[in-house]
Amino acid sequence: MTKSGQSMTLMEHLNELRRRFILVLIAFIISFGASLFFVRKLYYWLIYDLGIHGKLTVLGPTDILWVYFMLAGVIALAVTIPFIAWQLWLFVSPALTEKERRIAVAYIPSIFILFICGIAFGYFVVFPNILRFLISINGGMFTVMFTTDKYFGFLINIVLPFGFLFELPVVVVFLTNLGILSPARMKKMRKISYLCLVVLATMISPPDFVSHSLVAVPLLLLYEICVTVSGVAYRRRKKRMAAAEKEFSASPE
Repeated sequence: MTKSGQSMTLMEHLNELRRRFILVLIAFIISFGASLFFVRKLYYWLIYDLGIHGKLTVLGPTDILWVYFMLAGVIALAVTIPFIAWQLWLFVSPALTEKERRIAVAYIPSIFILFICGIAFGYFVVFPNILRFLISINGGMFTVMFTTDKYFGFLINIVLPFGFLFELPVVVVFLTNLGILSPARMKKMRKISYLCLVVLATMISPPDFVSHSLVAVPLLLLYEICVTVSGVAYRRRKKRMAAAEKEFSASPE
């Protein structure tokens, strides 16, 4: 990596990385503070399907504060992710060629869009099915009462992982460009990957075929998307390598 045309030392690399980290932290804090103003609206929207007139039970004063901080933290994380990707790109871009920079900068909107798609899938597809099933097995035996920490903790544990899971296509393209992954390797691992995804879908969804399908099918499609984008990245990488080799061979000694 270079800085102003000069090679950077290890200490300069670490200082640059620390500076990027501080900027990300500042962006998160600002986003967190701004998100506090939207917590109340988000709260009512998230509990709308409960049918309990917008109220959850709290067992102590700190639970109210915990809900504000937790929801604001999730909003701030979603807002900060593109900025994190941007700072990462600025950190590595000096070591890239102009063409590689154009390719790398295309990752930034993809990371944000895929994260939002994963969150939406987890919230609108997975979470309501699991919640509906868990409430249905009550069968009138218990008085159903949700506390803030239990409900939102359950919600975040179900929904947030899908936001990161949907980042897999970006990770696959990145690993393919590094030569660590290839479409042939992913196709070879297809059976075991399918089995793992189906098992995962079975574990996080209610025990019925419809719920399993609602979760498993999108995950399998996501894997096939990863195979496809890996193939595209692999072919582009081969073309770049062939062009570089041809240019190197044509250059005078």
